[in-house]
Amino acid sequence: MKNRLPSYSLYGEQGRAADIEWLHCESIADRSRLHEWEIRPHRHELLYQILVVRSGQAEVTLESKTSTMRGPCIVTAPALSVHGFHFSSDVDGVVVTVLESHLLRLLEAEPSLKERLVALRHHRLDRGGASEVGIAVQALRNEYHGTAPWRALAIDAALLRLLLALGRRLPDSNEAPGRHGARALEHVQRFRDLIETRFREQPALSACATELGITSTQLNRVCQQVLGHAALGVLHARLVLEAQRELAYTNLSVKQIAFDLGFSDAGYFTRFFQRRTGSAPTLWRAAAAAA
Repeated sequence: MKNRLPSYSLYGEQGRAADIEWLHCESIADRSRLHEWEIRPHRHELLYQILVVRSGQAEVTLESKTSTMRGPCIVTAPALSVHGFHFSSDVDGVVVTVLESHLLRLLEAEPSLKERLVALRHHRLDRGGASEVGIAVQALRNEYHGTAPWRALAIDAALLRLLLALGRRLPDSNEAPGRHGARALEHVQRFRDLIETRFREQPALSACATELGITSTQLNRVCQQVLGHAALGVLHARLVLEAQRELAYTNLSVKQIAFDLGFSDAGYFTRFFQRRTGSAPTLWRAAAAAA
């Protein structure tokens, strides 16, 4: 029997609690050299990735198709899509990782751009495209690593600039490999979308399954197949992520956060949070403030 396809936060960080940061930038070499320039096929449960290869060679695996590309080129990999790479040791490029839910909110007013971007594909850039995308990537990296006022807003603006540059260079989405090749993947994506809109209500999984047109048993089966854990883990991961954000970025009390996330008892929320993160909410907040 084949091993289950791994699902990571960032590559090689399986099982790590979701980070409160919604965006991460690093060079391709930073991570791939740690793995002898090979990033084996995997998927991300919540993350959308953009790879911008300025120069060097990449053997790119998207779902079941493998091809060889040289920079300048780009790869877009939505959440749950299977992707892997083998880079030449002289590769020069950047990986941008963003919470897909955040990206979708940014693109909500432009459905045609969202459709073009939220697809698994690779694309060769001409000189003009390489320049436009390169300038946008550098602007995003500058804001990401900077400390200027209104940093989060500036990052959003820079990210939108990059997304526009990509959208103008990418072909229509119907030219790209299919994102949801398997029925199980479709069910999981729809379930994640449902949880994203209702996690504060802590909906019953049976009700979610009914809305998706499947049984609770089927819902758990497809989540195990695609994500490697039961359906309840999707809801719990989203609750923890939101709790971390509110602890880090607001002055709400632990009790207020608990009620805001649908917990009727602050003590139960504290135990839930500690089981998932290894730290009590107050200690986690203090560590986040000191970081």
